[in-house]
Amino acid sequence: MLYYLFNYLDELNFPGAGLFDYISFRAAMALITSLIVSVFFGKRIINLLRKQQIGETVRDLGLQGQMEKSGTPTMGGIIILSAIFIPTLLFAKLDNIYVITMLVATIWLGTIGFLDDYIKVFRKNKEGLAGRFKIVGQVGVGIIIGCMLYFSDDVKVHKKVTADYEIQDDERVVSHMHSDTDDGTMWIEADHMTTTIPFIKGNEFNYNWLLGENGSSPYGWLIFIPIVIFIVTAVSNGANMTDGLDGLATGTSAIIGIALAVLAYVSSHVKFADYLNVMYIPHAEEMVIFISAFVGACIGFLWYNSYPAQVFMGDTGSLALGGIIAVFAIAIRKELLIPVLCGVFLIENLSVMLQVGYFKYTKRKFGEGRRIFKMAPLHHHYQKLGLHEAKIVSRFWIVAVLLAVVSIVTLKLR
Repeated sequence: MLYYLFNYLDELNFPGAGLFDYISFRAAMALITSLIVSVFFGKRIINLLRKQQIGETVRDLGLQGQMEKSGTPTMGGIIILSAIFIPTLLFAKLDNIYVITMLVATIWLGTIGFLDDYIKVFRKNKEGLAGRFKIVGQVGVGIIIGCMLYFSDDVKVHKKVTADYEIQDDERVVSHMHSDTDDGTMWIEADHMTTTIPFIKGNEFNYNWLLGENGSSPYGWLIFIPIVIFIVTAVSNGANMTDGLDGLATGTSAIIGIALAVLAYVSSHVKFADYLNVMYIPHAEEMVIFISAFVGACIGFLWYNSYPAQVFMGDTGSLALGGIIAVFAIAIRKELLIPVLCGVFLIENLSVMLQVGYFKYTKRKFGEGRRIFKMAPLHHHYQKLGLHEAKIVSRFWIVAVLLAVVSIVTLKLR
């Protein structure tokens, strides 16, 4: 909203109003504002949650220090969501398709998580929202986001080609790069089913190829939407499973968010996209505003969620964080990088799947279920080995930083 106000003031030559034309300035303001909201207003929300006796019900799993967390205020994801919404509404262009997409995903998944927490806390049902309803909600948001990104005319992807490239019938030149050493580089509007394959030269992949089509296809949505559903469901559940130790999911999400901010900025800046030879995505720069608010919200929440936690985010926060990361990566065409960038979430997810699958297999074969890990998700395995919670979290953060660096480095490893 402030963007439109200062844009009007800039037309009136109001001093300093032109700063709002710069993405870097608005991103910095979004980050600072989200930190202020989460840190200063977060304490009031925590006190309100404590006053309403909205505390965590902890099952005794034999983990060190676990029962001491019983009664700690939960549903703190409200703090994170507030710290994302307020700066985004203040500093982003609200008519931007990418901003609208991110807000829809955040609201939808935050609502699913809130319902789950509400049932656990107020209905005293430890199971929370039934799994089938969670899946229905995640599939629903996947369909909506997939349709928005597939059918919207504002979603465009440009790829760089040289003058000797043969322009296809369904492609058109959208710009020509001029420099002192012009090499005939052009930008053409690519099929919006095109995405990025990391680590590979000629790193473009068109989902239409899965349909046996070389170019665009009227049935591309039959591939694209299910892929969006799968990614959103997998990453949101991965973040949910990672949220088992103080600060683990929050810190990991902040690290991933910083990497996504870098990827979004270079993808939305034509000169950086040209230099790094990545796809140029017009108007995606507004997503930098959103992800800056996301990072600030995570860091600010970490002030109260780090060990020993004064508040837990609950599913209100964890499902939303994972969904935001998934939708953001899809929007900037970096979804195939998720297994690396979100490696911590992936490992946590796989540890549960392997544990359950192996237990069922051995029970059928030997009549007695056996385990790969002492306990799943993986962070509980290390707790069972006797490592302190804070040490496990810090080491997982280190792994997340390394994976984020590798993800950014892929921009040059073509």
